[in-house]
Parts: sequence; structure tokens; C-alpha cells
Amino acid sequence: MAIKTRTYSVVDGKREMTIDEFKRWLKKFDDDKDGRISRGELADAIRVSHGGWFTGRKSKRIIGLVDADRNGFIDDNEIKNLAEFAEKYLNVKILYL
Repeated sequence: MAIKTRTYSVVDGKREMTIDEFKRWLKKFDDDKDGRISRGELADAIRVSHGGWFTGRKSKRIIGLVDADRNGFIDDNEIKNLAEFAEKYLNVKILYL
């Protein structure tokens, strides 16, 4: 099943997407389909979006910062925290429409 997405625009060097597009993009990395994003799955997302080194360390740090219930996963209740982190540090602008 293909996920329909629009072509993302880039404004001031930031990739713009709605919160729903961000959630759909993130769920593509939920390999075990448990509805949560693990540290490894987040590392894959970082690797695909930014490339670069030390994605395991980066994902561990991000999980530590946005995982409100400290269970080691990002679930639907914490996606807003991750979106805020992405806006601040990952050149993403989230549009809340």
C-alpha cells in the first residue's frame, strides 16, 4: 500500500510538512509495526533523512529527550515532542493545520 504524500516544500532551508505527514513518514520506520518508534528505528529514520555518523548515539539522545514516560520508545502521545525536537534541531518545520 502506497502512502500518498505531497511534494515537500523547502522554506529557509527547512523541509515543511504537516504533523500528519510527519507521523506518516515516521511510521514508515516502525519495522515491527507495534505503533512505537524504538531507538533503532529512530536511528534508521535519522540515517535516511540526514545520513551522517553516530546515528545510534543521536537516536539514544533524542529518545532520552522526548520520551516522556521513559519506556524507551516514542509512541503517539510523544510524537509532538519529537516534532518539536525535529523543528529545533533537524531542519524541519511542522505545520499544524
